[in-house]
Amino acid sequence: MTAATIDGKVFAEGLRERVAAAVPDFQAATGRAPGLAVVLVGEDPASAVYVRSKGKATLAAGMESFEHRLDATTGQDDLLALIGRLNADEAVDGILVQLPLPPQIDEKAVLAAIDPDKDVDGFHVVNAGRLAVGEEGLVPCTPLGCLMLLKDRLGELSGLEAVVIGRSNIVGKPMAQLLLRESCTVTIAHSRTRDLPGVVRRADIVVAAVGRPEMVTGDWLKPGATVIDVGINRIAAGEGKTRLVGDVDFASAAAVAGAITPVPGGVGPMTIAVLLRNTVVAAFARAGLTAPAGL
Repeated sequence: MTAATIDGKVFAEGLRERVAAAVPDFQAATGRAPGLAVVLVGEDPASAVYVRSKGKATLAAGMESFEHRLDATTGQDDLLALIGRLNADEAVDGILVQLPLPPQIDEKAVLAAIDPDKDVDGFHVVNAGRLAVGEEGLVPCTPLGCLMLLKDRLGELSGLEAVVIGRSNIVGKPMAQLLLRESCTVTIAHSRTRDLPGVVRRADIVVAAVGRPEMVTGDWLKPGATVIDVGINRIAAGEGKTRLVGDVDFASAAAVAGAITPVPGGVGPMTIAVLLRNTVVAAFARAGLTAPAGL
């Protein structure tokens, strides 16, 4: 068996197009474009790249982009004051504080200060609670993107057995909740799971989000399983070069799986596309409007 490749770039492009198509409807109803505010504290190179990418994507979708770049020495009170102003700003529908934050700032306090209805990262405990009890709310971008890819590939997920490897609040836990919402039978596996390969081998759906390069190999997989690889790891490639790999050994997994996401080009492109989607959905909800179908 040679697994089909799940192309996240193509799906993400389609989602961005649907987001951009929804913006004129919102403008017609409210007289303004949806707005996303991104806050970067410090000059972490990777974070700076992400912020630039998010800003470009926001503008390309026809939305307003508000970037706030703060010095690495910024105090927590000053950051919380900025979030308070963004919460009160009617032009801002989504607020994203780029992580990680400098050590003098309490990440939990900052995330808790964001208005849950503007929390387009889906990290606020209110949104986590909404997801857990099955209410509508903003969902973390990466797991929601994974779910979109799964539904596009498999259609109906009800009754399928899913294993999520990783229990983070950002990916693992919300991914499990989303799959439960689709009536999957879900197992969350982690570093202390006994016979991890045996647990994974039961799964029709495997979502790997552990941050360990190429940990999941083909002999862990049920033949025909659908594999979503969330990992992004940079490893040595010889001669002083590096390359990106996922948490799944792509070559051996592709020989067993029915479908698999590549790294790069799988889950990665979905994260920013879903961020744009969350911003538009938040804008419609805040205006008391129903977002267009397809988002």
